[in-house]
This record gives sequence, C-alpha cells and structure tokens, in this order.
Amino acid sequence: MTMNDTQDYTNQLIRETSPYLLQHAHNPVNWYPWGPAALEKAREENKPILLSIGYSACHWCHVMAHESFEDPETAELMNRLFVNIKVDREERPDLDKIYQTSHSLLTQRAGGWPLTVFLTPDDHVPFFAGTYFPPEPRHGMPSFQDLMQRIVDFLDEHQDAIRRQNSSLVEALGSINSSGSHAAMINSQPLDVVRQQLEQSFDDRQGGFGQAPKFPHPTSIERLLRHWSATSRAGMADQRALHMAVFTLEQMALGGIYDQLGGGFCRYSVDDRWMIPHFEKMLYDNGALLALYAEAFAVTGNPLFRRTCEQTAAWTMREMQSETGGYYSSQDADSEGEEGRFYVWTPAEVQALLDTDEYTLLARHLGLDRPANFEGKWHLHGYRSREQLAQEFTLDPATIDARIDAARGKLFAAREQRIRPGRDDKVLTSWNGLMIRGMAIAGRLLDRDDWIGSAQRAVDYLQASLWQDGRLLATCKDGRAHLNAYLDDHVYLIDALLELLQARWRDSDLAFAIDLAELVLDRFQDASGGFFFTSDDHEQLIQRPKPNHDDATPSGNGIAAKVLSRLGHLIGEPRYTEAAENTLKGLWPSVENTPYGHTSLLVALEESFSPGQTIVLRGTETAMQEWRQAVERHYAPHRQLFSITADAGDLPGMLAGRRPQGDVVAYVCEGLSCKAPVTDRSEFENTVKISR
Repeated sequence: MTMNDTQDYTNQLIRETSPYLLQHAHNPVNWYPWGPAALEKAREENKPILLSIGYSACHWCHVMAHESFEDPETAELMNRLFVNIKVDREERPDLDKIYQTSHSLLTQRAGGWPLTVFLTPDDHVPFFAGTYFPPEPRHGMPSFQDLMQRIVDFLDEHQDAIRRQNSSLVEALGSINSSGSHAAMINSQPLDVVRQQLEQSFDDRQGGFGQAPKFPHPTSIERLLRHWSATSRAGMADQRALHMAVFTLEQMALGGIYDQLGGGFCRYSVDDRWMIPHFEKMLYDNGALLALYAEAFAVTGNPLFRRTCEQTAAWTMREMQSETGGYYSSQDADSEGEEGRFYVWTPAEVQALLDTDEYTLLARHLGLDRPANFEGKWHLHGYRSREQLAQEFTLDPATIDARIDAARGKLFAAREQRIRPGRDDKVLTSWNGLMIRGMAIAGRLLDRDDWIGSAQRAVDYLQASLWQDGRLLATCKDGRAHLNAYLDDHVYLIDALLELLQARWRDSDLAFAIDLAELVLDRFQDASGGFFFTSDDHEQLIQRPKPNHDDATPSGNGIAAKVLSRLGHLIGEPRYTEAAENTLKGLWPSVENTPYGHTSLLVALEESFSPGQTIVLRGTETAMQEWRQAVERHYAPHRQLFSITADAGDLPGMLAGRRPQGDVVAYVCEGLSCKAPVTDRSEFENTVKISR
C-alpha cells in the first residue's frame, strides 16, 4: 500500500529547495531536513535519529522510497521509533562524507546510496549503518521493519557498549585528518608509481581500469595524458600511456555508456564492455569528460573525439543549462518507472523511422543486427566504428557520416517525443565549476565561441545568484540560494575561471578568482597543511573532513594545490604558492602511500618539480589570435596562455604594466623566471618551443 491508496501526507521537507527532498515531502514518514529542529527534537524526546542520504538520480534510492518510505505501515514504525532526517548528498556533501566514512569504519565495507545511518540522539554519532534495506528478508538481509526494531532494542539494552563504540569512532574520524610534518621531503616518485598502478589495472581488451562496474575515472585518464606529455617533452615519449588513455576514451565514446543519439555520458557501465550503463547522467562526469575529449582531440586529431565533444556540449546547452545561465545537476536513470526506458529500442521501431540504406548501416554500427542486450530490447552500443563501416560497405567516409548522422537525427527526433527522465534542476556551484571548465577548454581547443559563451553565462549566473556579501553559497533553485559553500565549490570555480580566462579574457573573472582564493586561505586552510572541506564558521559536526583522495569528483585539496600555485605565479602572490606547497607537504604521507587515489594532487606535485609555463599576450584581438593558434596546436597541460587586449584594466603580478609595443607583445615565464618580452612572431614560436 502506498500513500496514494490512503491520503495525502505533507512533512517538513515541503519547504526545501532540493528536488530530491521534495520527492519525499509527501511521504507518510515525518521527514525532517538536517537542522536544529530535527536535532533538538531527537534530544528532547531521546529518540535515535534515522538518517537517510540519497540523491535525485539514484535508482536504488527510488526503489527504497517506493518499497518503504511510501508505505504507511513502515512509516508508522519509523515515526514511532526515530526522528527521521532526509539529506540530499549533493546539497550536503559535508554530511555525506562524514557518514560514508563512518559507514566504512563500522562495516569495513564501501558505502553508497541510499545510505541508511542510525545516530545516537545527543551527539549524532552513528552506531549502525547500511545502504539499501528491502521490505522483506532477502539475500541475507533482514527486512527494513525488522531491522529498525532490532536496532532500537539493541540501543536500549547496550547503552554502555554503544557509547564506547561511539568514542572510538569519533577518535578514528579525528585521526583521518592527521597531516604529515612540514619537514616532509616530497619527491616525484609517486608520478612513476601511479603510472605503473594504472598499467596493472588497465583492461587491454575493453579499455578502462579494473572490472565491472566500470567508471570513467577522468582524473586517471588525465594523469596518463599528462604523463605522455611530460615524457614527450623529455624526449622519451611513453606511447603506452597515451594508448591507455586514447583507447579508453575511444571505447567509452563508442559504448552504451555514451548516449549515441543525444550526447552525454551516463554514470558508469554495469559490464566490462561499456555497453549497459546505469542510465543516470551527472553534470560532473560530463564536465570532466568534455575537457578530456577536447584535450585528446588536440593530441590525436581523432574525429570521434571531436564529435563526442560536439554532441556532449550540445546536450549540456540543450538540456542542462537554465535560461538564466546555470547548469542543472543531473538526469534520472528512470522514466515511467523503469530504468533505461527512455533510451532503448526494438529493431522494428528503428526500421519504421529509417530508409533501407540508413537502417543497414546503423544496425551494423550500433548492434541492432545482434541479439537484444537490455531486458529484451536494444540499447545502442558501437560495435563497428565509422571507419570499419567504410571498409565493409566500400563507401567513402563522407557517405558513411551523412547516412549515420541522418539516421541518428531521425531517431533522436522520435525519442524526443517520449516521456523524459526526471531532471534535478538545482544548480550546484561545485558541479557548475566542473562544467564551466569543460566548456572553456573544449571551446578554446575546438574553436567554439558558443561553448565559451555558455561557460561565461554560467559564471555570470553564479556571481549574480550565489556570490552574496563576499561569500559563496553552495546551491540554488528557483531563485533561492543557500548553504555555505564548501572547499570544492571555491576551488573548482577558481579552476574554471583560470581556464575561461585563457579562452576569453575578462578582468572581472580574474578579480572573482582572487576573491575566491582569499576566502580559501582565510576560511578553509589548516595550519598543518591542506584545506578542510568546510569553512571555519560552518556548522559544528562530529568531524571536520579534510579529504585528499579523488572519488567521483577530483579532490578539493588536489585542485586547491594546483590552482593556488597557478594563480599565485600569475599574479605574483607568494601566499598562494606557499599554501599550495604546504598542501603537498601536509598530505604527503597519504600521497606517498596510495598514489593511485591522489591523481588530482599529482598534478600539483608534477608542477612543483617542473614549473608550468605562463604566457601573456598583449595587443589587438586579431593579431593575438594568430599568435595563439601557433601555440595551441598541441596539447600542453603545463601551459597557461592568456590573451589580454590593450584596454584591459589595472592588472596584478606578472600582468602589471604589460602593454603592447606594437600589434602584439608576448611575455613568457616559467615559475618565477620570465624571459625578455618578444614582439616577433617567429621568435615567439621559437621561444615557446625551446621552453617546452
């Protein structure tokens, strides 16, 4: 029985902005958002807290909601035994990080979503944790109702034991933040170790790393591209590293993890072949992958990578960017109550839409001539590349492209008439930073002003809506921005602004980046090295996380070390470069022990031993464009290139006083060392080539 069989319920979530929380606002469960009202209620009534953490696009979150949270009998038990708190992990990543870590410590297993945690009422420390629980006993798991009753009984009977466990857990959480000594001698060895680790986990047959479920791991692919670039500059190009990166990107772009009709990548593949995804699409994955595919195109010139960028950017602007400029968060896996329903086909449906030549090619290309691969239907997966089809059908590549693109267009138009998956339309500052960065890099490398314009619109939206009274906020929906921004919000946005400044200079973007960097130093810095995830005036929780490992998104500390170093060199601010260096020193023991988990921090480590190159061009827009093209023909991850017209305002650091002495003047610096200004284009190209 569900709520629709009885009456309409309304709980405390009705006033929230999160679409995920609003999905539960009419559950018979008396849900509260995390906050003083719920926490005080638990203390006053001495009831344990049932904390449920999930997100809008989470398939199993929806399953558990339908099975348990919409069931009045289960809800009655929850309401009687607990104070129930529902959290959107995307709005409150601070809580998610703390309680996911707690789950791992309590169970010695990886967590996930939905995360189900039971907390003691006075101190909010978890004493039991799990993920999904079924409505009846299944696969060795108790029913959710039985579990809840057992938990309350155990709490009543074992108060002392639980208090001892809680003390140990809080102590363990505190020890996670311990940093290394500032006397630590960092070295470049992790750069070689992680290259070996990636080789060991690489799938030679299908691309990617490890076995199913397979995730894209953008930071690992980026590390391989950067390793190839560094070894190429040293005259010892590691072609195997390049192969691992490029082959993985090819397999993903041809696979079912990629939406072959509408563009954009799904969260992960449930099989080794990248064929059947978990169908949710997340903004953060696509921002990182858009940048990677553009960089891979700069390396290889592979038209597949260009098409992937074009289709992913088009999906982003068409379906994920609001009229006011901000990028939305995600699209669900489910539509009409079924996962993947929006995306799958039957051959008969496709044949009815295409002519014979189009269908013959598309069937060979995307597997419609093979057995069904998803619950009796066909999810489109690239079995043959366009180049292979040209050989098989003895057709020229232009004809292959024209027929496949025409077929794709017809199927896409038909699919647009289906009921769409739900969309989480809140705007998250951190994830917007990742997509702004992706759009800026892809726009610059593929010469797409419309993508750069899209990124600028998003920045303008964030600055207008989420930058208030000199502080950054984390989320906004329907004009309501709230929640203190986290470390990731600040440093991802600085990273995005530095990339956007290279694509199209605006004085206001540099000023914004500096304001954000000052906040990072003032509010997040740990004196022992590195940065906390929450600001110094954030709500007091049972832990103040200082995450350094990459997960689905890059480590905030890794991005902080990179952008503070780069921005510090650009504007001549030693406080920034010192903070970046102290981050590496403070987190060194963790980096040294597990390089594979710290690929974002390894970017800053690499640049600390091989200082990046910063190029500033000043002059007329037309003349500078010709100089830019000479530099940007190649992938150069160590390089920053800024083109600034003569009418730019007063600029700090190495930018100060840089005025053109003709049509163009170039300033080339490495670290803190700058060469003499260059006004001759041939000399400029030679200087840049000699430098790197």
